[in-house]
Amino acid sequence: MKIRPLHDRILIKRIEEQETARGGIIIPDSAKEKPQQGEVMAVGDGKLLEKGGRVPLDVKVGDRVLFAKYGGAEIKMEGQEYMILKEDEVLGILSKQAKSAKK
Repeated sequence: MKIRPLHDRILIKRIEEQETARGGIIIPDSAKEKPQQGEVMAVGDGKLLEKGGRVPLDVKVGDRVLFAKYGGAEIKMEGQEYMILKEDEVLGILSKQAKSAKK
């Protein structure tokens, strides 16, 4: 099954952080905070303007994004958990910086 978000909404799959034990203490899943990073899986057509035009989205499928902690709606589809957010709930797009050449 595929889902296509409407208008200025995006579908995000949370990116789980690697489990790390500090000082030998393992934190149970129930005590962990949900990550605020995700990968964009699908995007809508853009925000609909009053005059009928559309404003294209800045994010695209495959982007890694940061989003607000309490934003969006969580959904479960085919055993996977996703979030549907409006684009304005995205705080930023993460990118890897190119390594600068050594002199």
